[in-house]
Amino acid sequence: MFIADIKRVVDQVSRDKGINREVLIKAVEEALESAARKKYGTKVDIEVQYNDSTGEIEVFQFKDVSGEITEPDIQISLEEGRKLDSECEIGDSLGTKMDTSTFGRIAAQSAKQVIIQKMKDAERDAVYSSFISRKGEIINGIVQRFDRNDIIVNLGQTEGVLPSREQISKESYRRGDRIRAYIMEVLHETRGPQIILSRTHPDFLTSLFKTEVPEISEGIVTIMGTVREPGIRAKFAVTSNDSDIDPVGACVGMKGSRVQNVVQELRGEKIDIISWHIDPAKFVCNALAPAEISRVIIDEEYKSMEVIVPDEFLSIAIGKKGQNVRLASKLTKWHLDVISETRYSKTMQDGYNSLVSLPGVGISMADALYEKGFFSAEELSQSSVKDLIQIRGIAEEKAMQLIETAKKYMASRERMDEISEEDIPDVEANNHETSAGSDIQEVLAKETVDEISEEDIPDVEADDHETSAGSDVQEVLKEKADTDDNAAKDNG
Repeated sequence: MFIADIKRVVDQVSRDKGINREVLIKAVEEALESAARKKYGTKVDIEVQYNDSTGEIEVFQFKDVSGEITEPDIQISLEEGRKLDSECEIGDSLGTKMDTSTFGRIAAQSAKQVIIQKMKDAERDAVYSSFISRKGEIINGIVQRFDRNDIIVNLGQTEGVLPSREQISKESYRRGDRIRAYIMEVLHETRGPQIILSRTHPDFLTSLFKTEVPEISEGIVTIMGTVREPGIRAKFAVTSNDSDIDPVGACVGMKGSRVQNVVQELRGEKIDIISWHIDPAKFVCNALAPAEISRVIIDEEYKSMEVIVPDEFLSIAIGKKGQNVRLASKLTKWHLDVISETRYSKTMQDGYNSLVSLPGVGISMADALYEKGFFSAEELSQSSVKDLIQIRGIAEEKAMQLIETAKKYMASRERMDEISEEDIPDVEANNHETSAGSDIQEVLAKETVDEISEEDIPDVEADDHETSAGSDVQEVLKEKADTDDNAAKDNG
């Protein structure tokens, strides 16, 4: 019978498959109980026990002692019962050991299937328990086969899958190749535990450095963040709790030996090792290296920074296809806008000019607004009265008038922007020839001036050089009118 020498089989399977011995014994007991019920029906009262001393599984059938037999499968007469136990009485339950060889071939086969299934379940649970504790580690395996674009990896005890999305695009493997990967997920599936591997996960890079840099595993150097564009470039921020140890130097190693080992494993992926800093601005400057940074303007509310760099470092700071600034933004968790000094200076000058161009805002007022962080008419139009009354010499009423003036100015600018030069036809004229576009712009400018009446413009103290944008525009319009009159007389 298949249960012969069950102790040796249980011990061997437990040792080879790594399955708990008690789990196997319970599986065999359930299998024999199933076989017995196949033979004698579901009503029989059966109990299966494993005898550890003899290595045998014993099956007992229990029957109740009864004066009247109505169900022979579960009842026994008092006379028959006293043959087994002379002291039994009606109502007692007597158990007899069954001969397992009488179960029959079909019942035995059924028991065997149950044992096999239980062993598979136990093996699956053992594999899951073994790998769930290793989640987040690096594991070595051998490429076994390919399932569409996924790679099936032999991990020894089980198989893992490296999905196409977790593969580095420029890498290729053949059957039998050795491969290192990061255990990203361990799923408990009905068909068996599924080990999901990755070579693109940022923690794969982190784990590689942990194996190469003892200071990281010892806790002296701490990894503060890792971002990657797999196979192309990565940024890696570190800090040290020991002032005598340079965290970047520890990761680079003697003559770059440590970082080169990681680069080779990642097939040439460029790695920037960055010194972390508690000051966000300094951290951003480190993250954008090797580009030099001239100035950083921080907007805490929107968690964004405007980074100004010398013109010759603009392309370096941005990187190929924006890669450098994109990775720096992910690493620092700040939105970064990198611009050149030339563009920044022009933007600031244009903003200052827009302030001076506002009716009622001269040089002195524009300087005051500029010093308080209002760098353009657009920013002024989006400000609040509460912000403006903080500036000396601006009361609440005056602040409201400034904001309204800035809004009207921006509205007129938007209308002029809508009329692009390509949509305006050229019009031939005499020596005083002008284009329809400039005429329309002058009309819009005049409309803007007309909309802003003198009583809406606050009185602002200024020096001898102070002028208002309103009077400037009016003078331009007056000069144009005089020019048109002279042209008419000449033509007459």
